[in-house]
Amino acid sequence: MAIVNATDQNFSQEVEQGGTVLVDFWAPWCGPCKMIAPVLEQIDGEVGSKLKIVKVNVDDNPDSAGRFGVMSIPTLIVFKDGQPVDKVIGFQPKEALMATVGKHL
Repeated sequence: MAIVNATDQNFSQEVEQGGTVLVDFWAPWCGPCKMIAPVLEQIDGEVGSKLKIVKVNVDDNPDSAGRFGVMSIPTLIVFKDGQPVDKVIGFQPKEALMATVGKHL
């Protein structure tokens, strides 16, 4: 499944339709955000059939970021059936992210 870009307007429909969703709150000027992007691409390639990955640019979509208390980026939140179940802040290597996400697949 391709990585989806969500906005404040479509955030709910992208995240709350069931299943496991990994939301990446990021910004274009954020160095660690740029570092984690290829990691997310790799994860999508490996488990994209079981996991939806959604990216939210916090500069353009402050309501979604505020709703989930995002204070630092990148913040990655795992949603299961529309509810946040796990949160990771800062750059994570692929193995660490897979361990966090894997608990919810």
